[in-house]
Amino acid sequence: MNLELKILRRDAIPAALEKAHRYRLLNEPEQAESICEDVLSIDPDNQAALASLILALTDRFGSSRPVPPRYVRELLPRLTGDYERAYFAGIIAEREGIAWLRSGQPRSGEAAFVCFHDAMNHFETAEALSPPANDDALLRWNSCARMIMKHPDVYPTDVLATEVYVGD
Repeated sequence: MNLELKILRRDAIPAALEKAHRYRLLNEPEQAESICEDVLSIDPDNQAALASLILALTDRFGSSRPVPPRYVRELLPRLTGDYERAYFAGIIAEREGIAWLRSGQPRSGEAAFVCFHDAMNHFETAEALSPPANDDALLRWNSCARMIMKHPDVYPTDVLATEVYVGD
Protein backbone atom coordinates (compact mmCIF):
# COMPACT_ATOMS: atom_id res chain seq x y z
CA MET A 1 0.00 0.00 0.00
CA ASN A 2 1.37 3.40 -0.99
CA LEU A 3 1.01 5.90 1.88
CA GLU A 4 2.67 8.85 0.17
CA LEU A 5 0.68 11.94 1.16
CA LYS A 6 -1.10 13.91 -1.54
CA ILE A 7 -0.36 17.62 -1.84
CA LEU A 8 -3.06 20.20 -1.22
CA ARG A 9 -3.48 22.85 -3.92
CA ARG A 10 -2.67 26.41 -2.77
CA ASP A 11 -6.02 27.73 -3.96
CA ALA A 12 -7.74 25.19 -1.69
CA ILE A 13 -6.14 26.54 1.51
CA PRO A 14 -9.03 28.83 2.60
CA ALA A 15 -11.63 26.06 2.20
CA ALA A 16 -9.34 23.56 3.93
CA LEU A 17 -8.91 25.87 6.93
CA GLU A 18 -12.69 26.29 7.14
CA LYS A 19 -13.01 22.50 7.20
CA ALA A 20 -10.41 22.31 9.98
CA HIS A 21 -12.49 24.77 11.99
CA ARG A 22 -15.64 22.69 11.41
CA TYR A 23 -13.90 19.47 12.45
CA ARG A 24 -12.85 21.12 15.70
CA LEU A 25 -16.47 22.11 16.32
CA LEU A 26 -17.48 18.49 15.65
CA ASN A 27 -14.96 17.34 18.27
CA GLU A 28 -12.76 15.67 15.66
CA PRO A 29 -9.41 17.31 16.43
CA GLU A 30 -7.39 14.63 14.61
CA GLN A 31 -9.11 15.58 11.34
CA ALA A 32 -8.46 19.28 11.98
CA GLU A 33 -4.83 18.50 12.84
CA SER A 34 -4.35 16.57 9.58
CA ILE A 35 -5.81 19.40 7.51
CA CYS A 36 -3.58 21.97 9.22
CA GLU A 37 -0.54 19.78 8.55
CA ASP A 38 -1.53 19.62 4.87
CA VAL A 39 -1.75 23.42 4.72
CA LEU A 40 1.54 23.88 6.57
CA SER A 41 3.30 21.43 4.24
CA ILE A 42 2.85 23.90 1.37
CA ASP A 43 2.65 27.15 3.38
CA PRO A 44 4.81 26.64 6.51
CA ASP A 45 4.22 30.18 7.80
CA ASN A 46 0.42 30.17 7.47
CA GLN A 47 -0.62 31.77 10.76
CA ALA A 48 -4.25 30.63 10.59
CA ALA A 49 -3.13 27.02 10.10
CA LEU A 50 -0.66 27.26 12.99
CA ALA A 51 -3.33 28.70 15.29
CA SER A 52 -5.82 26.01 14.27
CA LEU A 53 -3.20 23.31 14.72
CA ILE A 54 -2.39 24.53 18.23
CA LEU A 55 -6.09 24.54 19.12
CA ALA A 56 -6.69 21.09 17.60
CA LEU A 57 -3.75 19.63 19.49
CA THR A 58 -4.87 21.17 22.77
CA ASP A 59 -8.37 19.78 22.16
CA ARG A 60 -6.73 16.37 22.64
CA PHE A 61 -5.09 17.10 26.02
CA GLY A 62 -7.76 15.31 28.05
CA SER A 63 -8.54 12.61 25.49
CA SER A 64 -7.65 8.94 25.44
CA ARG A 65 -4.87 9.79 22.94
CA PRO A 66 -3.45 13.04 24.31
CA VAL A 67 -0.69 15.10 22.76
CA PRO A 68 2.15 16.14 25.10
CA PRO A 69 1.90 19.88 25.89
CA ARG A 70 5.65 20.29 25.22
CA TYR A 71 5.02 19.23 21.60
CA VAL A 72 2.38 21.94 21.20
CA ARG A 73 4.62 24.55 22.84
CA GLU A 74 7.24 23.85 20.16
CA LEU A 75 4.88 25.49 17.64
CA LEU A 76 4.78 28.85 19.48
CA PRO A 77 7.98 30.31 17.98
CA ARG A 78 6.47 29.86 14.51
CA LEU A 79 3.76 32.40 15.36
CA THR A 80 4.91 35.79 14.09
CA GLY A 81 3.28 38.16 16.58
CA ASP A 82 4.21 38.73 20.22
CA TYR A 83 0.52 38.90 21.14
CA GLU A 84 -0.22 35.61 19.40
CA ARG A 85 2.74 33.85 21.03
CA ALA A 86 1.69 35.02 24.50
CA TYR A 87 -2.01 34.33 23.93
CA PHE A 88 -1.53 30.82 22.58
CA ALA A 89 1.02 30.01 25.31
CA GLY A 90 -1.78 30.91 27.72
CA ILE A 91 -4.26 28.72 25.85
CA ILE A 92 -1.89 25.75 26.00
CA ALA A 93 -1.32 26.17 29.75
CA GLU A 94 -5.03 26.74 30.46
CA ARG A 95 -6.10 23.66 28.52
CA GLU A 96 -3.42 21.58 30.19
CA GLY A 97 -4.80 22.76 33.54
CA ILE A 98 -8.32 21.78 32.55
CA ALA A 99 -7.07 18.35 31.47
CA TRP A 100 -5.37 17.92 34.85
CA LEU A 101 -8.51 19.05 36.64
CA ARG A 102 -10.64 16.51 34.78
CA SER A 103 -8.13 13.68 35.15
CA GLY A 104 -8.87 12.87 38.79
CA GLN A 105 -5.26 11.79 39.27
CA PRO A 106 -3.56 12.30 42.63
CA ARG A 107 -2.37 15.89 43.08
CA SER A 108 -4.14 16.89 39.86
CA GLY A 109 -5.53 19.99 41.57
CA GLU A 110 -2.02 21.18 42.35
CA ALA A 111 -0.89 20.47 38.78
CA ALA A 112 -3.95 22.33 37.46
CA PHE A 113 -3.15 25.31 39.67
CA VAL A 114 0.39 25.53 38.32
CA CYS A 115 -0.98 25.45 34.76
CA PHE A 116 -3.67 28.07 35.45
CA HIS A 117 -1.12 30.33 37.15
CA ASP A 118 1.20 29.99 34.14
CA ALA A 119 -1.71 30.66 31.77
CA MET A 120 -2.70 33.78 33.69
CA ASN A 121 0.84 35.14 33.39
CA HIS A 122 0.78 34.58 29.62
CA PHE A 123 -2.67 36.16 29.33
CA GLU A 124 -1.48 39.24 31.24
CA THR A 125 1.38 39.58 28.77
CA ALA A 126 -1.02 39.14 25.85
CA GLU A 127 -3.49 41.63 27.31
CA ALA A 128 -0.78 44.31 27.36
CA LEU A 129 -0.08 43.60 23.66
CA SER A 130 -3.67 43.11 22.50
CA PRO A 131 -5.06 45.01 19.55
CA PRO A 132 -7.82 47.57 20.17
CA ALA A 133 -11.23 46.12 21.07
CA ASN A 134 -9.74 42.66 21.67
CA ASP A 135 -10.30 41.47 25.23
CA ASP A 136 -9.76 37.77 24.49
CA ALA A 137 -6.76 37.55 26.84
CA LEU A 138 -8.72 39.25 29.63
CA LEU A 139 -11.60 36.80 29.17
CA ARG A 140 -9.22 33.83 29.33
CA TRP A 141 -7.49 35.25 32.43
CA ASN A 142 -10.89 35.52 34.12
CA SER A 143 -11.70 31.94 33.11
CA CYS A 144 -8.53 30.69 34.79
CA ALA A 145 -9.24 32.75 37.91
CA ARG A 146 -12.75 31.28 38.09
CA MET A 147 -11.41 27.74 37.72
CA ILE A 148 -9.17 28.37 40.73
CA MET A 149 -11.96 30.02 42.74
CA LYS A 150 -14.63 27.41 41.97
CA HIS A 151 -12.57 24.29 42.60
CA PRO A 152 -11.31 24.01 46.18
CA ASP A 153 -8.80 21.33 45.20
CA VAL A 154 -7.09 23.71 42.75
CA TYR A 155 -4.56 25.22 45.12
CA PRO A 156 -0.84 24.72 45.52
CA THR A 157 0.69 23.05 48.51
CA ASP A 158 3.91 25.05 48.46
CA VAL A 159 4.98 28.69 48.71
CA LEU A 160 2.55 29.82 46.00
CA ALA A 161 -0.26 29.17 48.47
CA THR A 162 0.64 32.40 50.28
CA GLU A 163 0.05 34.57 47.21
CA VAL A 164 -3.34 36.12 46.51
CA TYR A 165 -4.69 35.48 43.00
CA VAL A 166 -8.24 36.77 43.22
CA GLY A 167 -9.67 40.01 44.42
CA ASP A 168 -6.53 42.04 43.69
